[in-house]
Amino acid sequence: MVASKLSFAAELVPEFPVVRVAAEKRHFQSKAVNAAIKTFQANVKNPELAWLFENCFPNTLDTTVYYSEKNGRPDTYVITGDIDAMWLRDSSAQVWPYLQFVNEDAALKKLIAGVINHQTKCVLKDPYANAFYGDANKVGEWKTDDTAMQPGVHERKWEIDSLCYPIRLAYHYWKKTGDKAPFDADWKKGIEAILKTFKEQQRKTSHGPYHFQRETTKPTDSLPMAGYGFPVNPVGLICSAFRPSDDATIFPFLIPSNFFAVSSLKHAAEMIKALHPDKTLESNLLNLADEVNIALQKYAIVTHPKYGKIYAFEVDGFGSSYLMDDANVPSLLSLPYLGAMDAADPIYINTRKFALSTDNPYFFKGTAAEGIGGPHVGQDMIWPMSITMRALTSSDETEIKSCINTLQKTHAGKGFMHESFNKDNPANFSRAWFAWSNTLFGELLWKTYHEKPALLKA
Repeated sequence: MVASKLSFAAELVPEFPVVRVAAEKRHFQSKAVNAAIKTFQANVKNPELAWLFENCFPNTLDTTVYYSEKNGRPDTYVITGDIDAMWLRDSSAQVWPYLQFVNEDAALKKLIAGVINHQTKCVLKDPYANAFYGDANKVGEWKTDDTAMQPGVHERKWEIDSLCYPIRLAYHYWKKTGDKAPFDADWKKGIEAILKTFKEQQRKTSHGPYHFQRETTKPTDSLPMAGYGFPVNPVGLICSAFRPSDDATIFPFLIPSNFFAVSSLKHAAEMIKALHPDKTLESNLLNLADEVNIALQKYAIVTHPKYGKIYAFEVDGFGSSYLMDDANVPSLLSLPYLGAMDAADPIYINTRKFALSTDNPYFFKGTAAEGIGGPHVGQDMIWPMSITMRALTSSDETEIKSCINTLQKTHAGKGFMHESFNKDNPANFSRAWFAWSNTLFGELLWKTYHEKPALLKA
């Protein structure tokens, strides 16, 4: 099904111009996603939300996916938007909201299988890299970084979540479809590479093979201590040199990403058991998950004078901790959304209250909005993603409605979500084309339409 060039909302309300890319220029057409857009627009009487949904929800498919078949197998390269590179994290998250439609859209199913296949090749090429080019021979702008750079690698910032997200996508694709085709011998090798990398970065006997330094005026773009980061006490947690924002960690045990690693290792073990029976590998995956989880219970929890027991954002295993939350995902706020924690966990509840308060140094409150940002874009810049995530991890209707209203009024008339905007002036924003933020907002609207449709009224 091809959506009409004039949106339902634009026909009704002329002040909402057509900003979705024209049908003939879209990278991929999903009959199921286009049907969802028509359903939403026919039933949601808030014309601005109907317009935003049509623009945002299909943005990944419209503008960022490149599908092909290589050696008879689906292969999908996914850019983030305005950067022509495929992040393992972003690509997984960008197509995640479409998983719910794969059993009714064979082409969409192949597209996502192609993402899984492409990610396997990336992991096997370099499990320490966070972003890759579509051209395996391309030498990019960061070729002079002091690390083991290869052609085809865009950036080599080691981030735990870069290896968790592909497992999350693969696991839920498998659960939804029962399709075993993407999970061949190479995929198993990818899981083995992930396990090996995680264990190396526990740093029990050495720093491990990874180091990274960059000549830059931005301290968050490089690592101290000869490129290994600040010291840690090897207590069983996994070091992450960088955060999902691509900013360097202060204390290398990044807590949200370690929680994500626990759930990801368990999912990988379940898949190995079912698809590639290997008792040793399965056991090693589960043992590492248990070890990291035990260490989290011992080292990740701190007592805050106002909120009581909360999860720190980063720790070093020596007793030091960094209390904050960042907008990028995985964040502490996002852990229930990722399936890494129960939203009813009492320490999570306390942590959430902290993260969504001005006691979090990166929670910004202004005349236009309030929300979480981070050092990546800077002071007073709120990420729409954090507002969307606040709603996705909430069961409070007032809170969800407030988040949707805020996002509706802070897109600066563009019809899309941005990376960040100024707390007092949404017209001051970064990244006009950031597909993950768009698709995530669409996911929130679709979820709310099904679960709490009254919240979408004008």
